[in-house]
Amino acid sequence: MSEPRVILLVEDDPDHEVLTIRALRKSNIANEIRVARDGEEALRLLFGSDPDSLQAAPQVILLDLKLPKIDGLEVLRRIRESDKTCMLPVVILTSSDEESDIVRSYRLGVNSYIRKPVNFSEFADATRQLGMYWLVLNECPPLAN
Repeated sequence: MSEPRVILLVEDDPDHEVLTIRALRKSNIANEIRVARDGEEALRLLFGSDPDSLQAAPQVILLDLKLPKIDGLEVLRRIRESDKTCMLPVVILTSSDEESDIVRSYRLGVNSYIRKPVNFSEFADATRQLGMYWLVLNECPPLAN
């Protein structure tokens, strides 16, 4: 059995970052979690060549929409336009329930759109279900060579 792949969490809100990681750990998700705090950092981790860049494609990307520097929709667009990352599962995890954000996300090829529940126990439950589906049940595309 291969090692679990990295989860890339792209989140600028430190409270949401902590809650997401805690909820994933509480669900016994053992994957390493790398955090990018803005869109520019996310793209550097995915496409950069510096030592901090991800050495292998993440198993799933949890992407907030409202990010500093480069917003989540632009990050998603760049992920989908690259041969290296076009098949990676991307889940929008956001507080936005604007229909235009949902439509634009799906038009850009997002795999799932989840609105962050306000209540922590609901947030933890949503994150647990998200982790179980994308990290346990879902078959990811093979790593690009």
